[in-house]
Amino acid sequence: MYADTETIRRILQDTGDTWAVVGLSNNRSRAAYGVAGVLRRFGKRVVPVHPKAESVHGEQGYASLAEIPFPVDVVDVFVNSELAGAVADEAVAAGARAVWFQLGVIDEKAYARTRAAGLDMVMDRCPAIEIPALPR
Repeated sequence: MYADTETIRRILQDTGDTWAVVGLSNNRSRAAYGVAGVLRRFGKRVVPVHPKAESVHGEQGYASLAEIPFPVDVVDVFVNSELAGAVADEAVAAGARAVWFQLGVIDEKAYARTRAAGLDMVMDRCPAIEIPALPR
């Protein structure tokens, strides 16, 4: 319902290659770390956004989306559903072109607000699952 095939394809292939991954740290046991690695293998620039602002996969980290000093195309959200809506609002304010809520991250009101702001959005899906399945 919140992830039609065309929107997934558009975000992964046409929206741009700079992805801010909110919740990404150097903790290799977290899903965000592995997903970031997959995105990088498919040519995406992955910018970590985490309160620690650590560098991950060789890319400088930032404590918030607002601190990133360059445009971000997609904001990939690895925070719990209760916090995700605020991140979606920050993505809109930062000028992102799309928002992606990971598996299990669901906020219908945030989805409606983000779409109303003109951004593409996917919710409750994982780009690391979707991107290899796209036709090349």
